[in-house]
Amino acid sequence: MENTVGSGTVAGRESCTVPAEHMEYIRQVLDRVGDKWSLLIIVGLEDGPLRYTDLQRNVPGISQRMLSLTLRQLQEDGLVTRTAYAEVPPRVEYALTPLSRGLHEIVKQLFGWAADHHEEIRAHRARAAAADTGDAAASR
Repeated sequence: MENTVGSGTVAGRESCTVPAEHMEYIRQVLDRVGDKWSLLIIVGLEDGPLRYTDLQRNVPGISQRMLSLTLRQLQEDGLVTRTAYAEVPPRVEYALTPLSRGLHEIVKQLFGWAADHHEEIRAHRARAAAADTGDAAASR
């Protein structure tokens, strides 16, 4: 019998059973595509290829180092292409690949959910912070 991980129902559907020997690699993939910078870059490339500086402008708060590192990792995973044009001055563009198009749809749904619920989450955080402050004051 094959050693597997995961079973049951997820969101009303039967979840897939994954061989245990694949779980480490799947976790690595999820770490990569679930990283906030990766998600923001994938959304930033939604409308088509962008130059590095345009992409950096579309991803507020990302440093040049982190943008370069994340683009390199996404390229290694086949989720982003890097096209260098032999022009003066040189031009480099980044774009989503066919592989990342399916991921992009999932990311858009995740962003939509966050946009729809950010006020509710903010209120929960404020209540939790107030409760923590009250607990700290009560323990003195």
